[in-house]
Amino acid sequence: MPRHPHIAEKGRLHPRNRHQGRYDFPALITASPELAEYVILNPYGKQSIDFANPQAVRTFNRALLKQLYGIAHWDIPEGYLCPPVPGRADYLHGLADLLAHHNGGEIPRGTGIRALDIGTGANCIYPLIGVKEYGWRFLATDIDPTALACARTTIAANGLEKSIELRQQREQRHIFHGLLGSEERFDLSLCNPPFHASQAEASSGSQRKWKNLGRLDPQRKLPALNFGGQSNELWCEGGEIAFIGKMADESLEVAAQVRWFSTLVSKAGNIEPLRKRLARLGARHLHIGEMAQGQKRSRFVAWSFSEHPDTKP
Repeated sequence: MPRHPHIAEKGRLHPRNRHQGRYDFPALITASPELAEYVILNPYGKQSIDFANPQAVRTFNRALLKQLYGIAHWDIPEGYLCPPVPGRADYLHGLADLLAHHNGGEIPRGTGIRALDIGTGANCIYPLIGVKEYGWRFLATDIDPTALACARTTIAANGLEKSIELRQQREQRHIFHGLLGSEERFDLSLCNPPFHASQAEASSGSQRKWKNLGRLDPQRKLPALNFGGQSNELWCEGGEIAFIGKMADESLEVAAQVRWFSTLVSKAGNIEPLRKRLARLGARHLHIGEMAQGQKRSRFVAWSFSEHPDTKP
């Protein structure tokens, strides 16, 4: 199974990522004046926000999307996953590079590219950025009707109904099975899978994060997760490795309908088991995209069952 080169430069955001350098808080506040309420000075005397405050994080994301992407209206219900936008944008840029690798080095743009977002959530972040950056069309799916209702409100408020379609996966124990019509075709799929194996593990991981950051103050009540998240967004039985394994298995069922499957993989140790599983399933091509923001490292894995992934399904 051929591997494709790592495209992103290790340790830095993708070159096309709009979130290079420090955040421009004056510009963000101009775009979204309500953000001013949440701006603080960090220990280095630089403007930042209190990332321990879920409302601050939500307002910050809204300002980023408005100022940098022209998303005028965006919100999520309390308690739903509020994604870190720069990292989500990096994933999309990495996928665009992968498509370009099989398109004579040119990034394919416009409505001719159709993407399938597995677990879009209330935030609908990948379709929103993907439409604005590359003009792709999206089918965004989720098992949660409340999340889809919120995403639908955002899509309508920004006039993106022709670019983003929503669909509920009604078979909650499945990913691709029963989701697509037999005639539907996609250039790529993407997913941010649940990371943890249980709610207790999710809470424990969050507490470890606060301790590592040196921000766990006994006198201060901190949220369980500053970026929020419903149970299906944060954990599933067996954790990330079980979810991406099921995704790999079910991708074979729709192998002729999707040119490139992909998923974020948070735990580096899950890469090799996934690679071996995909090899057993008969995947012909594998790509591992490395991503980084500051000290944080992440990656995505993409695979194709097509002998010629430069040809649309």
